[in-house]
Parts: sequence; structure tokens; C-alpha cells
Amino acid sequence: MNVVLTPEGPLDAGGTLARYHLWGEDPTNLIAGDVFRRVLRHKGRLVPYEVRWSGPVDDGRITVRVPGTESVMVGAAVTAEVRRIFGLDFDLVGFYRMAKSDPALASLIEPLYGLRPTLAPTPFEMLVGSITAQQINLSFAFACRARLVRRYGTPVRVGRDTVWAFPDAARLAQARPRELRALKYSTRKAEYIRDLARAVVTGVLDLDALAAAPSPTVIERLTALRGLGRWTADWFLARCLGRGDVCPAGDLAVRKAVEHYCGRGRRLSEIAIRRRARAWGEYQNLAIHYLLAGMRLMHPAVGGAT
Repeated sequence: MNVVLTPEGPLDAGGTLARYHLWGEDPTNLIAGDVFRRVLRHKGRLVPYEVRWSGPVDDGRITVRVPGTESVMVGAAVTAEVRRIFGLDFDLVGFYRMAKSDPALASLIEPLYGLRPTLAPTPFEMLVGSITAQQINLSFAFACRARLVRRYGTPVRVGRDTVWAFPDAARLAQARPRELRALKYSTRKAEYIRDLARAVVTGVLDLDALAAAPSPTVIERLTALRGLGRWTADWFLARCLGRGDVCPAGDLAVRKAVEHYCGRGRRLSEIAIRRRARAWGEYQNLAIHYLLAGMRLMHPAVGGAT
């Protein structure tokens, strides 16, 4: 099965997908040239697929190939995941219209034209990744996550490459903390991941219901779980649910970016950052994404959960 997608507005596909190799290996999201490969978990089945992109930024095309199936349901599920990964549902045209009148953002449009945030393919994958990245640099986080995927995930051949399906909650619910510690996770993070997986398996945390809940409810339910704080909840809203009016103001990289572009280098409190971000309205998520990307243009080692 082949599916062709035409983005509404500009798309810099290579720049958008760069996060999957900026900080190290990502066995679940494989990029080789102009091909992206991944494995979807769909109703207990592993569905490998590959994505190619072509054309200029303002007139691009995305071709999705799902070998070995003609199922409309499978095709729809893969298409939905690809739209998330390429950030196709973000209103980039509207954001640029707003950003042109904002001194902090206007200069970033040209060098980052067509850049979109990638959304996590699944809520569980996002939360495990967020726990992994807590209070460490992204290079070390990527290395830990890669070891976790290879230990508990499932290898699948996609074309000439092997791509790993991200571990499901049932598998990680059975993981022992000492096994995760062997992968360089701290004891607490090992327990957080296991407890998260068990909450999902037992239904204590309904991720489908969570995705449809209002933002304050999402924050309340996530922060009620051990190991998940406001930092994780904000990034979940921004990079999994794609909510536009979200600013992860507690993130160190976000704070530095806002201070640089909006505060003239002055130290800003979390409250001040949230107040400044409210001026961007429904485009807060995109604005933060662009500020972080702008910082990486100057300092490639800058992180941020983008």
C-alpha cells in the first residue's frame, strides 16, 4: 500500500526529522538519506513502513509505503502516525503571520523556514522518553533509550535495515529495576518506568482518555503519578498532544532561549516566561520550538525536548 500526503504550508522534512539523530542513535526511528523507517504497533500486530519526501519546501510531497498490506484500517493508522511525526497538523502559515510582528521570532522564520515540531507517535513512548531525559543531557538520554529499546523492543526488517518496535507497556511492566539499572538508568527512573507501565496495563492510567482530556486535567493526572512532574506534563501536552497554547517554562533550555530572545539575557522566572509566552496565544508551542531551534543554530549542543 502506498499513500501520498501533501502538506498544508511549508515543510522542511530533513530539518523536522533531525531530532531523531541530533543527540545519538534512535533504533525506533531510522533515517537514511531521504527515507524514514519505523514500525507501528497496531492491534497486536507489528506494521513496518517507510516514508520518502520530495519536492521543494513550499511544494513538497510525502510518500508512505506500507509493504504487505492493503488494509484500509492499517493504512489509516500509519498515515495518522506519519502526520504526527512530520508535524503536519501544525498551522505553520498562521504562526509565521503572527511571528512576523514579533521581534523575538521574526528573525527565525527565514533560517528555519518549514521546520515543524515532531509529535511522539504514542503517549506511552513519549512518557518513557520523558522519564529517561529527566535531569540529564539529551545525548546520554538517547543512549539510555536506545539500550532500553534494544533490550525490550522487537526488531523488524524494513527494507535493508532493522528497525526496533518500541517496547509495549506489558513488556516494561515486567522489567526489574536491576535490569534497567544495567542499562544505565538510575534506581528511581527504573522504578518510575516500571510503575508507569503497570499503571497503563492495569488501567490506572488510560492514555486514550488522557489524550482527549483538557490540559489542566492532563497535568493533574500525570503529576499524580510517581516520577512525573510539571516538566513532563508540559512536554507531554506540547510534544505528544500537540496543544498549541503550551509553554514548558520549567525546562532549562526553554528558559535560556526565552531569556536570550525575549529578555535580553536577563534572568527570567518561570512565571515571567509563562507570562511572556501567553502573548503568542495558540502558537506558544511553535514559538518555543523555534526559539530552541534558533539557539541550536548558534550553539549546536543546546538541548531542549524538541
